[in-house]
Amino acid sequence: MVADKSKYSNSPPMFTRPALLSLLLGGIAATGFAPLGWWPVTLACFAAWMWLVHATPSLKAVLWRGWLFGLAHFTVGNYWIAKAFTFQDAMPQALGIVAPVLLSVYLAIFPMAAGAVAWRFRRERPDAAFVLIFAVAWIATEYLRGTMLTGYPWNPLSEIWLPLIGVARSAQWIGTYALSGMTIAIAGASIIAMEGQWRFPVAMGVMLVTTVISAVDWSASVTSVDITNAPRIRVVQPNLDQEQRPRDDYAEANFAALAKLSGTPGAAPRLIVWPEGALRFLPEDGYPAQYYWKGTPAVTRARIAALLGPNDLVMTGGNALKFDATGNVTAATNSIFVFDAKGVIRGRYDKAHLVPWGEYLPARPLMSAIGLSRLVPGEFDFAAGNGPASLSLPPFGAVGFQICYEIIFSGAVVDRAHRPAFIFHPSNDSWYGPWGLAEHLAQARMRAIEEGLPVIRATPTGISAIIDAQGRVLAQVPAETAGAIELPIPPAAPPTLFARFGNLMALLVAAILGFSAIALRRFAR
Repeated sequence: MVADKSKYSNSPPMFTRPALLSLLLGGIAATGFAPLGWWPVTLACFAAWMWLVHATPSLKAVLWRGWLFGLAHFTVGNYWIAKAFTFQDAMPQALGIVAPVLLSVYLAIFPMAAGAVAWRFRRERPDAAFVLIFAVAWIATEYLRGTMLTGYPWNPLSEIWLPLIGVARSAQWIGTYALSGMTIAIAGASIIAMEGQWRFPVAMGVMLVTTVISAVDWSASVTSVDITNAPRIRVVQPNLDQEQRPRDDYAEANFAALAKLSGTPGAAPRLIVWPEGALRFLPEDGYPAQYYWKGTPAVTRARIAALLGPNDLVMTGGNALKFDATGNVTAATNSIFVFDAKGVIRGRYDKAHLVPWGEYLPARPLMSAIGLSRLVPGEFDFAAGNGPASLSLPPFGAVGFQICYEIIFSGAVVDRAHRPAFIFHPSNDSWYGPWGLAEHLAQARMRAIEEGLPVIRATPTGISAIIDAQGRVLAQVPAETAGAIELPIPPAAPPTLFARFGNLMALLVAAILGFSAIALRRFAR
């Protein structure tokens, strides 16, 4: 605790308008994420903000400046959400202009809290202990952002390292949240260097270089290996966007596009994957007749089977319905179905982590009363599944499933009791603007690194990709492009340290940093 606040009141000249500077730093810091990947800019902006936090004379001021930093940071990073409000009249399109700002009003609380915690432990000049406490606070608040009120861990700070895959791959040991904390420590090292203190910056520099070298995978890429008859994965991207879905012929046009791009059977077994919601016909038997339109389930399954060789499978997004005792629909599920060459459904996964305002309407009676609806049209909400699951699909191995938004939750994407060989991640990113597509792909790459598992990503309009267990994109179909990619299924790595212990690693790293800060302060005395 600081007794004499006057010692901290003389801010450097660059901080003469700290509120405006906080906004600028937060907004510019968002350029380090995909698609721009300007990670040095993000590090510089965070370093300047940390210095600004230290120079702030009061807790009230540091809360205000931290909140402004977060407001701009998350508004820029999430502005792609605005496009989702243009697809139905039940949600005012003008709301799309302000929705990212309104979301950021809440998200900004977390960097505000991190800055306030660090400020309480500052000394007269910035020191290593201040930076380490800042890193601990960032780990804690970023984890809380990813879990509170169902969580929204979009763009964790650690993702800026993906252009330097060697650094990003340290997430296989400590995970996303802990790597974000270490990123704060690296950014803070520069302000310690400006104080003429070199031990901590040198230590951070050595750690960074060592991490890059030790994390590099020197093995040959799987794409260089010719395995003619090995099981293959084929990812299909039809490039039919959200605006076309209201058309009466969309379901048939979409199926035709998927079928055309699914290729022809060969000697190698193929696992053909279609995007989230790709199948617009209900494939399961047992529903009341009025819910089947444009073909019976048997016809739908037969049409899919006709595309397959004897050892091929199709995995596709689709929907299932739930009914009450009187036969009325009570909910739908956002599901993945697996079909074999006989038209048999080999398994189904229901999405567990649903999107508020997208797949269900929070406080529905109140929201409906004031004229608001979900972004996804429908009279009833989606029902949640049971969580991460794996399904054995010989000869392709056990498959894990994460639909769309589910992939962003670090430590919650795999059934650890039944570790899969890879994760199938269908998504429908046609709702969102260009930055959202690239940022979502980055999230999938981080999950591949953390879990040591390939991630197979299929979307209607991009970016579809095959990602190996080191987080490298082996092949992709760019945005706004119809196409398909096919490769042998990338091998899984042995379970990573993070795969074994999950976000306990974030707690461990935070504890080490915190104890180090205490030790440094005691040593300084």
